[in-house]
Amino acid sequence: MREAVIVEAVRTPVGRGKPGGALSGWHPVDLLAHTLQGLVERAGIDAGEIDDVIAGCVSQAGAQAFNVARNAVLAAGFPESVPATTIDRQCGSSQQALHFAAQGVIAGSYDVAVACGVELMSRVPMFSSTMGQDPFGTRILARYPDGLVNQGISAELIAAKWGLDRGQLDAFSARSHQRAAAATADGRFAAELLPTPVDRGDGSTGETMRADEGIRPDSTPETLAGLRPAFEDEALAQRFPQIQWVVTAGGASQISDGAAAVLVMERSKAEALGLRPRARVHTMAVAGDDPIFMLTGVIPATAQVLRRAGLDIGDIDAFEVNEAFAPVVLAWAQETGAELDKVNVNGGAIANGHPLGASGAKLTTTLLHVLEQTGGRYGLQTMCEGGGMANATVLERLG
Repeated sequence: MREAVIVEAVRTPVGRGKPGGALSGWHPVDLLAHTLQGLVERAGIDAGEIDDVIAGCVSQAGAQAFNVARNAVLAAGFPESVPATTIDRQCGSSQQALHFAAQGVIAGSYDVAVACGVELMSRVPMFSSTMGQDPFGTRILARYPDGLVNQGISAELIAAKWGLDRGQLDAFSARSHQRAAAATADGRFAAELLPTPVDRGDGSTGETMRADEGIRPDSTPETLAGLRPAFEDEALAQRFPQIQWVVTAGGASQISDGAAAVLVMERSKAEALGLRPRARVHTMAVAGDDPIFMLTGVIPATAQVLRRAGLDIGDIDAFEVNEAFAPVVLAWAQETGAELDKVNVNGGAIANGHPLGASGAKLTTTLLHVLEQTGGRYGLQTMCEGGGMANATVLERLG
């Protein structure tokens, strides 16, 4: 039986996704090309061995339009024979890219594939030109006549339904920063990070980025308690009287720039090339859920992937659950029974950022390295996605 294994995984440090951020002067094509080059150099393979490159990108407009994956392959200097495609499953785009790559390997369509992603939110802001017109049409609005809501309101609804108060959210958010700061200081990110030249778009040169830019080591529940609710809305308060307005910018993922890439191979192919299979893509799942609550898909996706894997939540040694908003992870933990001490042990998107289309591959890269650092066998990654969906993946560390 064919197996899809991960041979290498890298990510750029994550920059603040605004003008002047450490990566804001990069073109998305060039940043992804830099990451692809770093991936094959670390693996020590000929790029001509790659059967396909699958990239996640959410805002496929402006500098990220016209198949950013193929453009990056050419910019990286890969042979013109290497094809590429760009996909959008919202925040889970590059996690879905990993699924497609692994599925292709298992099915025999590929022997070698790259799953990757990029997003420069400083260059192509979320909901910019890709949302310039009504994306829903009349039939969705007829199905949901009261209207869909933004993700911030979904986070508020989750907090209300699962009884999460402001103190719990602030404590979780502060812990994300503290964990990320400790991981950085201890060098736990070093093996996964690809040193990347800083480009703030101001012409300055010479600096190299070696750490995520958004981590705030001085974050505490007390400092976060001073932030105002980010999504309070009088009209929506009448529609959703249960909302307590507890979600702040401090409890939300950061707007970010970054790229990440994962090299997936059929196990015997990796061994024939003299490469070490580091982890097996054990099981994959994707789920849909209520688009009003939107961010709760991680709950059924986790249940589905564990059922398919024949595992229990207690069998998982490390979790990466995207911190889109603090209530998402806390509600997921309540429902699944996962131990929070095993979740996002090096911090999450609240601290080190969420470069949308890159985040799935970014979390895979981190999860692989966490398993190797801790000696854990199984890791589970899941990520909520716009429209009420979620991907879930179980990795099994090898050797």
